[in-house]
Amino acid sequence: MNFSVVTVEADEQIYWSWQDTFGLAWIHSVEKEEWIEFYEIKNDQLLLTHTSFKTFGAGVPSTPNDGKNSVLENGYVTMDIDRMFQSLQLVVSENVQSTFVIEGKEIPLYKLTKNYEAVTISVTNLSLWDMVFKGVKL
Repeated sequence: MNFSVVTVEADEQIYWSWQDTFGLAWIHSVEKEEWIEFYEIKNDQLLLTHTSFKTFGAGVPSTPNDGKNSVLENGYVTMDIDRMFQSLQLVVSENVQSTFVIEGKEIPLYKLTKNYEAVTISVTNLSLWDMVFKGVKL
């Protein structure tokens, strides 16, 4: 029997969670401000529901089609995005402090592998065997 779980693959290790929502946070390389994206699992894919950031700069949604229903709260601009992804591939580093946020826990992705290595986040069907013997629960 297989289960749909969120997986993080880093340095040939699989980390997994039952949770169907999570966030990805990092420090923007130019603006040096925190940025966080919020995802949920939908139809075995990753749905980017919204994003929050403090300042506009390189890579920030800038047209009405990129983000809708923008609001300013507590110093953060929050935009609805609603974009699907099969998987996310990130190059993580201590400089940007790439962090996986789930169930109120912050898991520094840059500590799971070497600087500037790739990390893949996806929805994966894992067997109980794989979860127990090959993976680590986040």
